[in-house]
Amino acid sequence: MYDVKKAMTARASRREIVKGGAALGVGALGLGRLDNRIAAAQDGGTLEVFSWWTSPGEAPALQALFDAYLAAHPGVEIINAAVAGGAGVNAIAVLQTRLQGNQPPDSWQTHIGRELIDQYVVPGYCEPITDIYTAEGWADVMPEALVEQATWESEQYSIPVGVHRGNGFWYNRQVMADNGIEVGDTMSIEEFMTAADTLQSAGIPALALAMKDTFPGAQLFENTLLGVAGAETYNALFRGETSWDDQAVRDAADATAAMLDYVNEDFSALSWDQAVALVIEGGAGFNSMGDWAYGEVVARNAQDNIGWVSHPGTAGSFVLVVDSFTLPVGAPNPENARNWLTVLGSKEAQEAFNPLKGSIPPRTDANRELFSPYHQWSMDSFANDALVPSCAHGQASSPAFKQAFYDASTSFVTDKDVDTYIAMLSDAAAMDAEATA
Repeated sequence: MYDVKKAMTARASRREIVKGGAALGVGALGLGRLDNRIAAAQDGGTLEVFSWWTSPGEAPALQALFDAYLAAHPGVEIINAAVAGGAGVNAIAVLQTRLQGNQPPDSWQTHIGRELIDQYVVPGYCEPITDIYTAEGWADVMPEALVEQATWESEQYSIPVGVHRGNGFWYNRQVMADNGIEVGDTMSIEEFMTAADTLQSAGIPALALAMKDTFPGAQLFENTLLGVAGAETYNALFRGETSWDDQAVRDAADATAAMLDYVNEDFSALSWDQAVALVIEGGAGFNSMGDWAYGEVVARNAQDNIGWVSHPGTAGSFVLVVDSFTLPVGAPNPENARNWLTVLGSKEAQEAFNPLKGSIPPRTDANRELFSPYHQWSMDSFANDALVPSCAHGQASSPAFKQAFYDASTSFVTDKDVDTYIAMLSDAAAMDAEATA
């Protein structure tokens, strides 16, 4: 999928990448080349972009997209309507209110898969953008599986801009070295438990957790579920082909409960990026998080001290969390909105955005040499490993089941009651199946 080339690290500061692009080796990010491919912009006007990208690692990446757009359309005023909250937990609620009140932004961020289709396309909030896909040849340079998850009834409805790997396991190299812990190319749950005991003896939380955003508990479980059950059973659960009271689910819940014995005491007060910062600063050993965490590492210039491995047991699988943007029905500035999407699908914009965000480009023709060793590792995983969708980020399940998954996981993080957790998930799956029958 990606050509394997000699590894080169783009060692540029955030400011250099966003402002100049010279350190990435693409001049001014090559954005001038977009001009002859994009329809002429409206004479000025505005473009309101709605997202949840506000953290120290997310905001510069979003700005890189704004810079890409303004390089092609300098007369447009961009309104950044970002709403803080990991995984869009706050933004999605605000957006839903706006859409129900017929006050859409010009484009909004969403994950492809069931979040896009169930929450926005089927209710009639999105315009198809199949004509842009065709004009730009996006289906020829993006994996078919990603295009399919942005498709409903043969029409495409969003443009993927970044592919995140949800099953990352991040660690502080110095903390590991100081405590005699060696992390190999892969890690099992048993190996994590051994490391956790060592860190606990040193008074260091082994696992940084943050539940202020609510999604990290669900993500911790889904990653552990994948590690225990494997990709085939994981996918079967979310397709309704395997019951949630399956023994593999119980084993995964037991393993997650054991991991929760090693988390930081202030987990309920922290946001996801603060948990990542805890690892960066040496206040905890590991963090199970998608690779938007790497954006925080880049923002803090901590690349040399942060290592990564697949979440314990999940080597050989890639949990998909794919960010995309839509064209709303009734967009206030439709021409500017269409031009925004065209920019986002370009090779140049995706090469500017993803090094900062921690994700990799959906486009398979992106220049691998512009990306860090982590990104190249993720590219190889994306090309070769089993791809499974995330429930915690809306791709694997309906919005109703995702919310039930959040609620059950939030309780489980605190009480670690395996029986109740499995019962709640089973009930939610049954209700979801009845609703969609």
